[in-house]
Order: sequence, then C-alpha cells, then structure tokens
Amino acid sequence: MSGPRKAGPPHAGQPVLAAGVPLARARAVMVMVHGRGASAEDILSLAEEFDETGFAYLAPQAAGSTWYPLPFLSPIAANEPGLSSGLDVLAEIEARVNDAGITTGRLFMLGFSQGACLCLEYAARNARRYAGVAGLSGGVIGPDGTPREYNGSFEGTPVFLGCSVADPHVPRHRVELTSQVYRKLGADVTMHLYPEPGHTVNEDEIVFVRSMMASLVGA
Repeated sequence: MSGPRKAGPPHAGQPVLAAGVPLARARAVMVMVHGRGASAEDILSLAEEFDETGFAYLAPQAAGSTWYPLPFLSPIAANEPGLSSGLDVLAEIEARVNDAGITTGRLFMLGFSQGACLCLEYAARNARRYAGVAGLSGGVIGPDGTPREYNGSFEGTPVFLGCSVADPHVPRHRVELTSQVYRKLGADVTMHLYPEPGHTVNEDEIVFVRSMMASLVGA
C-alpha cells in the first residue's frame, strides 16, 4: 500500500493575469503582487492608475489569496511551503519575461502588503539590475535578527519603499531595515514614511511609481 501523497507547491498552477500591451510588444514589464486576502485582479486595477504606454502588466494569483500563512515577521520556516512557492512563482514569471526577449533590466517588481514583502524578499535574494522595485507597505521577510546574507548587486536599481509610520501590520523599523539592506546591495533607494495612519496605497505612492515608470520608458 502506498503512503499518503505529498502536496505540491501551493501556488503552482495558479493563474497569472495580464493587462497592458502584449509581452511581444512591451517595452517594459511590471509584475504586480497582491496582498493577503486580495487577488491578482485587485492589484491589476492599479495599472489603470499608472497608465503608462508600453508596459505589460502581469499579476500572479496566490492559492487561497494568501502567499504564506503567518505575519511576515514570523520565523521563515513557519511560513513554508507558501513562502518558497511564492518566490518560485516570481522566478517563473521572470523567466517567462526573459524568454519573451525582455531583459530583467526592463522588469519592474511591485507589491502591496504581503505581496510587497514577497517582492522585496525575492529581489533581495536575486539582486541584479531591475527596471525598478516598489514595496508598498512591506519589508524583507523574517523576524528581527534574521541574517541578511544576500548576494549580488542591484547596480543602481531604483527602489521605492512607501509605508505609514502607524501601519498596523508593518513596523517602521522593518521598512528602515529594508532600505539599509537594499542600499548595501547597491540600490538607489527612496523611502517615504507617511504620518497618516493606515494600510493602503496612497496617491503619493502612485505618483512616485508612475514617475519611475515614465523614466524607464523614456530612457
């Protein structure tokens, strides 16, 4: 008698929604990663706010609308296998973009909340020149004191970190730590900490990301 079947990666086979121009005609690509309890469709709606000609937008969907089960400050092992599966999804999307003839230097990573944490952890673990990275209300993953032994170099990649100083889910010190980690890896970091309380995407963040996109397409 065979034993119980092992479950596969939880996010494998989940859909990736698309908007904007087709990959074949894209001048740049933005990967948009949703937060806990949200959906790919939700975060893809930001593409209408950015409204940048020449971009293809790709938004993966997490199984059960959650990339990993516990808060991002929990021990890393406690958030497996969801965390590793989510990171694999981003790696697969990057490979898909590269296979379409678009270099990582034209790939923009953006996430909100849990999706921001996933994006920021992925990029830190795979530091190289990206078109840009935007972490909205998030930070690198793991409890305080987690070794940050990342390799590679961002080679001046523009990075935007935006968060409320009174965010109920993301402590200010983690955003500041993320900024330090990214600067050490050679990123050009802009950090905006907002006095208004809340856990949301604000208009200033949209405007800043839009300016990053416009600079890329105009380059």
